[in-house]
Amino acid sequence: MIIKSIELKNFRNYQDLKLIFDEKTNIFYGNNAQGKTNILEAVYLSGTTKSHKGSRDRDMILFGEQEGHLRTLVQKGSMDYRIDIHLKKNKTKGIAVNGVPIKKAGDLFGIANFVFFSPEDLSIIKQGPGERRRFLDLELCQLDRVYLHNLVSYNRVVVQRNKLLKDLCFRKDLEDTLDIWDIQLAEYGEKIINGRENFINGLGEILSGIHRNLSGGKEDLEIFYEKNVSSGELYNTIRKNRDRDMKMKTSTVGPHRDDLRFAVDEVDIRRFGSQGQQRTAALSLKLSEIELVKKLIHDTPVLLLDDVLSELDHNRQNYLLNSIHDIQTMITCTGLDEFVNHRFSINKIFRVFEGSVQNEN
Repeated sequence: MIIKSIELKNFRNYQDLKLIFDEKTNIFYGNNAQGKTNILEAVYLSGTTKSHKGSRDRDMILFGEQEGHLRTLVQKGSMDYRIDIHLKKNKTKGIAVNGVPIKKAGDLFGIANFVFFSPEDLSIIKQGPGERRRFLDLELCQLDRVYLHNLVSYNRVVVQRNKLLKDLCFRKDLEDTLDIWDIQLAEYGEKIINGRENFINGLGEILSGIHRNLSGGKEDLEIFYEKNVSSGELYNTIRKNRDRDMKMKTSTVGPHRDDLRFAVDEVDIRRFGSQGQQRTAALSLKLSEIELVKKLIHDTPVLLLDDVLSELDHNRQNYLLNSIHDIQTMITCTGLDEFVNHRFSINKIFRVFEGSVQNEN
């Protein structure tokens, strides 16, 4: 799978832009705050309908405009797909594939897969559980249409149940309706737990080998799924905690409280790892994600590297660059020195300056 081209109109700091990509390595360089990351965000948005930063549609439209447009051409096998996304300030975005409107993001499933790697990802080990759950959900929603449906449904149930728990202060007669939400919370929650467990098991098999290579054979890294509640016990646990939920006015049990634990030689590196260990583990995690996606979709994802190389030392840079030679990659950076020094093959170079992009080769 490759992204052939993208056209932007009134997106972020781009008024009108068209880019044709190479099927291998594409480098966007320029000073900070020129719009390099916005290009990667647009590519990611076109295949997932969501910003990797979690931005709202209205915030991605060029300042002073009411609407923004993205048009992306994707080649998957022998098929070409044209994805159009119409961002609106005060309405839901419009999406069309090959000119045919689609109603929900799930209908884009299977066309494009991305692995996004930003400097923030290097901190995923030491950040809070929310960031680690977000990592799981972002990838699983691209890989599994059923998981996407279950996650959307689960989040909706959590919001509705929490609203009801707050309303019970004034309307005690509504307590019986909690039963309906408890059943749905458990139903969707069980499916999310099972989906995450399968994904983590597959990731763990790849992760240990990559980390051993990356650490020069010195460390063994393991990943563990820390479930808030074991599969099969969710409904009973929700019922047991009802009084506490009513007191706290929030849902305290379920996969929205899950976490991931990373251990090097059985030591939890979230708490006791050095910064170097945490960064190496984060890099291993991202490289494992690429390999797992390849295995599951029987194709290659597009890799989006947002100014990551500057955050890595020489050895980790080498390992990363040697690992991505066979997939389409889009890289942002402030200069080309890293690639020249590594004799890394660059297929297309774009210079980004104040909302304009110039092809330099």
